[in-house]
Amino acid sequence: MPTLTKLYPMQEVTLHNSQDDCWVTIDGKVYDVSSYMDEHPGGDDVLLAATGKDATDEFEDAGHSKSARELMESFCIGELEEPTPLIPELEIVPKKQQNDIVEKLRDMSKQYWTVPVAVVGITVVASFLYSRRN
Repeated sequence: MPTLTKLYPMQEVTLHNSQDDCWVTIDGKVYDVSSYMDEHPGGDDVLLAATGKDATDEFEDAGHSKSARELMESFCIGELEEPTPLIPELEIVPKKQQNDIVEKLRDMSKQYWTVPVAVVGITVVASFLYSRRN
């Protein structure tokens, strides 16, 4: 069974960006490294520079050891929430273009009115002829 973790939006993670309250995100996970600031071998400036963004590339580029990765798990407080998809924008059609569409529909209805009338006419004539035969 999967483990349930707390989800944090990136907006909340960016609020924790001080020496006493520092969160970083790496590989979609959120870490509270506030208590590790003084002990970090690269210094607290490195961690503070990583707040408010995905620091995965910086973390990987630094070449952290296996023990550093294991230690990092003790600071994990949750996962980064996936951003909600944007609602697609509605296409706004200018009034002139709307009028063009309406005009095209009117023209088509004027051109093709003969087909239904012809079908009805043929049906009436056929039924009349059929009724005279019997």
